[in-house]
Amino acid sequence: MAVDYLVIVVYLAGMLAMGWWGMRRAKSKSEFLVAGRRLGPAMYSGTMAAIVLGGASTIGGVGLGYQYGLSGAWMVFTIGLGLLALSIFFSARIARLKVYTVSEMLDLRYGGRAGVISGVVMWAYTLMLAVTSTIAYATIFDVLFDINRTLAIVLGGSIVVAYSTLGGMWSITLTDMVQFVVKTIGVLLLLLPIAVVKAGGFSEMKAQLPTEYFDPLGIGGETIFTYVLIYTFGMLIGQDIWQRVFTARSDTTAKWGGTVAGTYCLAYAVAGAVIGTAAKVMYPKLASPDDAFATIVKDELPIGVRGLVLAAALAAVMSTSSGALIACATVANNDIWSRLRGIVKPSGEEHDEVKGNRAFILIMGVAVIATSIALNNVVEALTVAYNLLVGGLLVPILGGLLWKRGTAQGALAAVAVGGLAVVGLMAGYGILANEPIYYGLLASLAAYVVVSLATLATDAAVLAAWRERLAGRGGPETESVSEAVPAAQ
Repeated sequence: MAVDYLVIVVYLAGMLAMGWWGMRRAKSKSEFLVAGRRLGPAMYSGTMAAIVLGGASTIGGVGLGYQYGLSGAWMVFTIGLGLLALSIFFSARIARLKVYTVSEMLDLRYGGRAGVISGVVMWAYTLMLAVTSTIAYATIFDVLFDINRTLAIVLGGSIVVAYSTLGGMWSITLTDMVQFVVKTIGVLLLLLPIAVVKAGGFSEMKAQLPTEYFDPLGIGGETIFTYVLIYTFGMLIGQDIWQRVFTARSDTTAKWGGTVAGTYCLAYAVAGAVIGTAAKVMYPKLASPDDAFATIVKDELPIGVRGLVLAAALAAVMSTSSGALIACATVANNDIWSRLRGIVKPSGEEHDEVKGNRAFILIMGVAVIATSIALNNVVEALTVAYNLLVGGLLVPILGGLLWKRGTAQGALAAVAVGGLAVVGLMAGYGILANEPIYYGLLASLAAYVVVSLATLATDAAVLAAWRERLAGRGGPETESVSEAVPAAQ
């Protein structure tokens, strides 16, 4: 295992080095939070794919393949579909807004009265997303170094917090590009063909497993529908995803770069399911489906290759964790704390925005590590976060983009009614039940439409300013993107 350890250590050291390099480049709020809005198509596609394909997509995707066969691809497949929908239909408009958070978009669209409550909901979602990603370090480091859960979380989480705090989005972008390459080589080019060959090829896999393992809908229509509601729609509105859209240097980059990333996600989904299906042939009696990834890597891959594939799993977790962390800190600072600061301090008081955002990443990072150590049932916690996000925020966000008659009162009603309905229904049906998101979304939609139609239309001046921003005009002057540093490709 010495060679495998060396691969991992070099990889982790490289992550920290890129954090240090990013610190030298991130000199303004725009550079620190959205990489100066200057990413070109290649870098944008790689980093977008990295942020959406985390530990759940890699370890969990293989586990679903082990449990259900090829139809286990649907969870990650719906993530790819969501990214494609976001990129094709909405990303160009989102990029032209030149904002930093989803709540800022809501303030612009509805007149500055809808952002606070949405900021709290989005903060809770991004915090739990970062927590669940951080907990995944325990599994990976246990395989690598046989260390206990708490130490694994502290070790992995500290590395992510370090490079994210140092360089912000620039550091995260650079590390995500490396992580994208590592995942592509480790999972698609190495683990996938090796797993299929070790299982005896597709013909042997079909001979050894029940026919439902090769049924595209074997996981169940209701499960697929729920995945679409939670993950496809979740991709449309998550702060962690939107913050990557804000990094694109143009709306064309956001649209077509995101389309490439979404297509990559579809291929990654199928690869994970195939690897899991192959693992079922080789290890039919594993205690848990989620053990499939680590087992096949540890037992079937040669020295060196094993280290690279484990680095790929680590890359998957780190990319999601760092993206969720900076999103959580951005929302906490810009949507919550900045509003409180405006109440308790003079609004014109000068402050160092880069220093402030860096401090919030460090604070949120410590909170994430502490919560990860204390939390046990991460599946339920993440389900609560996604249900609140989609049930509370999907309707007012998409409504604001698509329906000009939507009002601030309608948006607030949708957030409140949808969020409360989801919480109440989870208490009644159970956290992992499908009904809370079904009925919560319907309640949110009904509240949005009814209250919007019953209240005065949004002020014409607000809508005019909104249309100007959607067209890429009238926004704040961002730090010059034609400075000495060229646009990243």
